[in-house]
Amino acid sequence: MAHSSTPSSDRLPSRPNLRGRGVLVAWLFIAPALLFYSAFVLIPIGMTAYYSLLRWNGIGVAQFRGLTNYLTVLTEPDLLATIGNAFQLVLYFSLLPVGIGLGVAQIIRKHLGGPFGTTARTVLFIPQVIPLVAAGIAWSWMLASNGVVNQLLQAIGLGAWTRGWLGDFDFALPAVGIIGAWVLLGLCTMLLVTGIAKIDPTLYEAAKLDGASGWDEFVHVTLPGLRQEIGVCITVTVIAALASFDIVYVATGGGPGGTTNVPGLEIYRLAFAHRQVGLASALAVVLMILVIVCILPIQWLMRERRR
Repeated sequence: MAHSSTPSSDRLPSRPNLRGRGVLVAWLFIAPALLFYSAFVLIPIGMTAYYSLLRWNGIGVAQFRGLTNYLTVLTEPDLLATIGNAFQLVLYFSLLPVGIGLGVAQIIRKHLGGPFGTTARTVLFIPQVIPLVAAGIAWSWMLASNGVVNQLLQAIGLGAWTRGWLGDFDFALPAVGIIGAWVLLGLCTMLLVTGIAKIDPTLYEAAKLDGASGWDEFVHVTLPGLRQEIGVCITVTVIAALASFDIVYVATGGGPGGTTNVPGLEIYRLAFAHRQVGLASALAVVLMILVIVCILPIQWLMRERRR
């Protein structure tokens, strides 16, 4: 008796159909995040780039100006000074937290699970959970002429160094940098401590057996093991320095005499105080490009090391 058999291709979907269905499902999962990302990131960036080509006060009729606003940003001394101040803050926002964080992480490496390690990590992470506005206000009080910092200097016999730190033309920007370094120290330390915990302890034991000193362990074991974490810390802190606004706005307002003015604060002033939306947008685009130019080499170096 002949039995009719149904080909397997009639019972199962073909591979192209399965692949197409998988792509559709993937896009359905991505769509919500992509929608929010487009609405709150891509579209605003596009609108900012468009506004940067206009002369517009935010209310009236806009006039097309082409690249004039960008020429102004790149030739106006006051605007270039804000970019220079931001790069100076990179030295404080990035080098100090990463350098101190490495030292602290190395110190508490042997006590990660004990009460000392837990207490140290908690204390160091406190600045990260404090609002930047509150941190700026608190530090502006401490750095005032009659603040805690000057009182301590007088107490140890360094009264000649007392000054209104945030109102001094020479020390205002470094003082703002110290505030930013204090805020970012906790984040960098936590990242580096977490990275140290992932390093194989046998590497340190082998280094000790070879007679390596504590410095040799740090250079040849800790630093190579923390390469990716250091890259993340530098990336985060550089972005925080170039895009700084809160701390500067609260602590100094860009003064004295514009010595602490930064692009983020200048964008705010141009757009909302001077009604120069086009020029503010051009400065914002230039700032975004500078951030990308600074971050891409760091990411490239991390990728090369990983290989």
